[in-house]
Amino acid sequence: MEQLQYIEFDHFELCNSRAINHRLTYQVFGKSLGEAPIILINHALTGNSNIIGKKGWWNDIVGDGKIIDTQVYSVLVFNCPGNGFGGLQEDFLKYYNEFTARDIARLFSEGLSRLNIYKLHAIIGASVGGGITWELAALKPDLADCIVPIAADWKSTDWVIGNCFIQDRILNNSSKPLEDARMHAMTFYRTPESFTAKFNRTKANKDHFNIESWLNHHGKKLTERFQVTAYKMMNQILKTIDVTQSGEGFVEVAKQITGHIHIITINTDLLFKTEEHWDTFIQLKSVKENVTIGEIKSIHGHDAFLIEHKQLTKLLRPIFNKKTTSNDNYKLSDIRHW
Repeated sequence: MEQLQYIEFDHFELCNSRAINHRLTYQVFGKSLGEAPIILINHALTGNSNIIGKKGWWNDIVGDGKIIDTQVYSVLVFNCPGNGFGGLQEDFLKYYNEFTARDIARLFSEGLSRLNIYKLHAIIGASVGGGITWELAALKPDLADCIVPIAADWKSTDWVIGNCFIQDRILNNSSKPLEDARMHAMTFYRTPESFTAKFNRTKANKDHFNIESWLNHHGKKLTERFQVTAYKMMNQILKTIDVTQSGEGFVEVAKQITGHIHIITINTDLLFKTEEHWDTFIQLKSVKENVTIGEIKSIHGHDAFLIEHKQLTKLLRPIFNKKTTSNDNYKLSDIRHW
């Protein structure tokens, strides 16, 4: 079931009414759909549906015996339109700046309907995938028993929008757009403390600091597996997260979500600031009982969700306990701030 599969959309209307044709691709890991509780995972900016295996980007969290156990769950992952996975050529990418995170949530919702899936055990996603998780929960308030946004909030702040604006300028004007955009992004995916701990002003040679070599490596590495068009699209989605598009305030939207919302923040995140997550948690607690929050402690900033696997596993354990089924009562009271 891990092979790339697809659903054809001959006429899908974006929120601005533009119609596109799209082949929505996805992979399923673990139990076959319909045989076990289903987990929907929304991938991050340079991620894709290949979460486990040789090139899997979340092997420490998903797999046999891992916290999201493929012996217990069906794990479903859609590819965001335009992310380039599977080598698809997509004509609509020239309109990338017309897409929003809500469009992606609507497309995923329709994909679930095409697969006859109307109830999920959980929706989980990190970074831009966490934003899509918020959007999908707002769009379908009864869809999931648990909603788990990691290192992401329900809206793109001015800080996020500003960084995405710079990224878009780099992607459209640089002579090496992928390399330069990636190097810029790495400076706010990590922290000054993380760089100091890793490099401490050491040099690769008399002319270059190790931090420079590391940034160059990440820039060049991305060009081997990603496309400029994909980066532009995913950056646009990151820029447009906002569950209040309908005109209702956040509290009014969020209190309609029936599932348990478990926010996971990172204390040093420079992209989606932890203060924003705690403010979201406080607002939610005023109208909703089944809300919890956990915090990863790390010097590594936004990327800590890909680094601090032990902490993340501990924070996810009450939700993805191996003994749970979609009808169980989750022991979410066990969650603490670590």
